[in-house]
Amino acid sequence: MRRIANHKVKGKRVLVRVDFNCPVENGQITSDVRIRAHAETIKDLSERGARVIVLSHQGRKGRDDFLNLEQHAKRLHDILKKDVIFVDDVVGKRAIHAIEKLENGQILVLDNVRNMHCETEHPDGQGEIVYHLSSLADYFVLDALSVAHRKHSSIVGFKDKIPCFAGNVLAAEVDAVDKIKKGTDVTFIFGGSKANDSFAVMDKWLSEGRAKEILVGGALSVLLLYANGHSIGDSIDYLKDSGLEEKVPAAKQMLEKFDGKIVLPVDVGLSIKKERLDLENETRIERQECDVENVKEGQIWDIGEKTIERYKEVINNSHFIVLNGPIGVYEVDDFSKGTKAILEAIANCDAFSLLGGGHTLAALEKFNIDKKYFGYVSLSGKALIKYLCGKELVGLLALEENEKKFPSI
Repeated sequence: MRRIANHKVKGKRVLVRVDFNCPVENGQITSDVRIRAHAETIKDLSERGARVIVLSHQGRKGRDDFLNLEQHAKRLHDILKKDVIFVDDVVGKRAIHAIEKLENGQILVLDNVRNMHCETEHPDGQGEIVYHLSSLADYFVLDALSVAHRKHSSIVGFKDKIPCFAGNVLAAEVDAVDKIKKGTDVTFIFGGSKANDSFAVMDKWLSEGRAKEILVGGALSVLLLYANGHSIGDSIDYLKDSGLEEKVPAAKQMLEKFDGKIVLPVDVGLSIKKERLDLENETRIERQECDVENVKEGQIWDIGEKTIERYKEVINNSHFIVLNGPIGVYEVDDFSKGTKAILEAIANCDAFSLLGGGHTLAALEKFNIDKKYFGYVSLSGKALIKYLCGKELVGLLALEENEKKFPSI
């Protein structure tokens, strides 16, 4: 891919599509991991004299996390320790005026692109965003693999208008995934609850004989344990409520097709709710460990000690590792044991590791594990899975097409 790091940008107006989509509670950002990652690209462009115009989204219309980007601009200012201009507009007069006034090295954050109907709804990925901003900018930079699977205006719309480049974050993510894709005997560790995504990667890599083993945790392991004939206690209610119960036939088929390659937990951490005898009559959650053959009550919220040791042995004998999603309900301290132990084992092993998923990033922060101990920590979840499955990402295709349209710059 053509990379912005290799081109002169001094005096150029550079549109940078980042992924500032952060977890939010009560209208406030709770983690700025993504902002800090993209800040490096923005800082590099600013220090090289570019006039930087930042595009991003936050949440979706109709949801509690759909916010303007004023907080994000403030966080970016705090991270970079330099002025960041914010305008609550995307393509209107205020936005255009702010862009036209930019000087070399200055940084402007436009408002949430999903305020614009064309961002998600325009059939050819163009619309007002592209029409107005392409005439004001010299270059476009896509800096997030995490949004590269979406045919949205601010991601693919500029490919026919102005020269486009990969940003530093996107380039590093693609390099890391390509390194995994060239490997053999890759150990995959899947947590979380997105069965379809995990099954797609399992099927491709196991069918091709390139996956060493698949280790599972989280809701995915509950589904597979149930499909394998184990009692899962009160977790059956979770499978029904979450819609995962309908995935049981696919899970059974996966286990039969790849017998012995998908490693299930042998013991689990159960959450047992009991009443505390006090005036407020609050409930507390007790952790109880037992072998999977003996689960009768409670919900499976973590893997147990035996499984942790078994998984660590596999990790220590791996050359390549991909982890996507937490192994348990890591947010609750008593059930964070599995996720923490597996992340620490990967950090301490010699394998090249690729970690992905928003909850994985949050877990690293919770346990204060430095990203430098891993091969690469991706900001992506869904797009990472698609890329590992060999599917084409429209954002990357747009960069390739653009390079043909603007071959010499």
